[in-house]
Amino acid sequence: MSYKRVKITRGSGGWGGPIIIQPNETRNKIVYITGGAKPEVAVKLAELTGCELVDGFKNGVKDHEIACAVINCGGTLRCGIYPQKKIPTVNIMATGKSGPLAMFIKEDIYVSAVKVQNLEVLD
Repeated sequence: MSYKRVKITRGSGGWGGPIIIQPNETRNKIVYITGGAKPEVAVKLAELTGCELVDGFKNGVKDHEIACAVINCGGTLRCGIYPQKKIPTVNIMATGKSGPLAMFIKEDIYVSAVKVQNLEVLD
């Protein structure tokens, strides 16, 4: 399978980034943990990278298979769970460093307020 790198920049009022998603044969899943409909950003990111799109609430995915996590967290625990594990995290809400795991939210692993127009294919 051929995967593509994608650069993700923060949206208006967002924080962090830019981050680059670089999938490979092992890290080839875009996981969305949003508790509702599939976010347009997650769908487009999977399409651009060539990764499999997975609903993280319905299906378990091993951390080492996640190329990127897409969340919609306003500042509680989910904001920091994936950055703590060094998994690139895309928040579709405009949330910066907050919550009990804020110390793990770094600009090189986390970006927020992301919209489809903030995705750019590099390859």
